[in-house]
Amino acid sequence: MTDAAAPRENEPRIDAEEILEGILDWVEVETPTYHGAEVNKLADKVQAVWSDVGCSVERIPGRDGFGDHVLVRSPDWKEGEPSILVLSHMDTVHPMGTKDAANPIRREGDSVYGPGIYDMKAGAYLPYYAWRHLKRMGRANGMPVTFLYVSEEEVGSPTSREVIEREGKKAKYVLVTEPARDGGKIVTARKGVGRFELKITGRPAHAGAQHQDGRSAVKELAHHILEIEGYTDYERGVTTNVGMIQGGTGVNVVPREASAEIDLRVVTAADGEELTAKILNRVARDPDVEVEISGGMNRPPYERSEAIDALFEQARGLADKTGLELVSTPLTGGGSDGNFTAALGVPTLDGLGADGKGAHTLHEQIYVSSLEPRAAMWVELLAGLK
Repeated sequence: MTDAAAPRENEPRIDAEEILEGILDWVEVETPTYHGAEVNKLADKVQAVWSDVGCSVERIPGRDGFGDHVLVRSPDWKEGEPSILVLSHMDTVHPMGTKDAANPIRREGDSVYGPGIYDMKAGAYLPYYAWRHLKRMGRANGMPVTFLYVSEEEVGSPTSREVIEREGKKAKYVLVTEPARDGGKIVTARKGVGRFELKITGRPAHAGAQHQDGRSAVKELAHHILEIEGYTDYERGVTTNVGMIQGGTGVNVVPREASAEIDLRVVTAADGEELTAKILNRVARDPDVEVEISGGMNRPPYERSEAIDALFEQARGLADKTGLELVSTPLTGGGSDGNFTAALGVPTLDGLGADGKGAHTLHEQIYVSSLEPRAAMWVELLAGLK
């Protein structure tokens, strides 16, 4: 921190070790998305810490096997008044037991490792610490705040999207605690994400004795894979990826069934509509084969706008008070819950979590040196956004 950000005499200082202790308490609770009961153990901790600082807490029951969502309101929050929505998720991509073997929780120099520590338990903890620190200093928050912790972001937020959009419509600004990018940069635009499933049904036959009677689902699928992959256009920022395929029952059987799962990334809503139509418009090459495809865009593009630019400039000015220079990435390919709120037209900033690297990997880590400046940034954002 610079001298400008140093606390006045007798004011408590932001303590990176204290922040890290709180983060690690959350990382110790492993939270794979599809283990709703495990995610709820972290939801219990989130509920407890926010209740302890005088905020109202609502548990939104999970469904379809997912964990609960936790909705926190600052005491001054009132329906219809300008407010901030802070979005975080509690789930991770890592299976149970990762902290005990594949990526144990440990500190090596400036790096602290653990499953989900970077994406995004450190980021989820930072605004809580900043809020508590504001109260320690006797400072007021600038606008009322809602803090929303969801349980299934890593699989597209299928049960929380409705809550995110409902709360987003109530907010003047949305701040997302996903991890920082590329050495501490924040995010002001993300690609939209589409997911599709393609199923082919052919006619089985003995591969030697009656090959001519068969209609290969795998052969049909291969044609569609090449066509769909051919939609990739790097200049437009469009990528199509056939990431999973299945088919056949044996090497000596003309395969009756085959399937593929497809990922689409686009920069603009118009590109999303165009590519969705192309992918869904499947026509069988073999008239004796049945083709079925389902899916669509599950996260709209998060397109940078004048309103987002204005929010970024305001946030950059507030961060300057702490000595932290906010820099934005031009675009990132991964989606987040910020895609939903940005698509609603609500000014959204993302990537406001800790700096580090290795999201979704077994070397996932945060940098301890980023915790103090990022917490100080959060203090100023919560106190100063107008």
